[in-house]
Amino acid sequence: MGWFIFLLLAVAVVVAFFWAKKHFRREIERTKRITRANRNE
Repeated sequence: MGWFIFLLLAVAVVVAFFWAKKHFRREIERTKRITRANRNE
């Protein structure tokens, strides 16, 4: 039973990771651009 719970957790983590990557890519790109602009000043 323990391995089944572990498997569910692993799947949940992977799904959450891909969902976040899909939804937050724009925010991450914007943050990188701002950080780069601040560093160049």
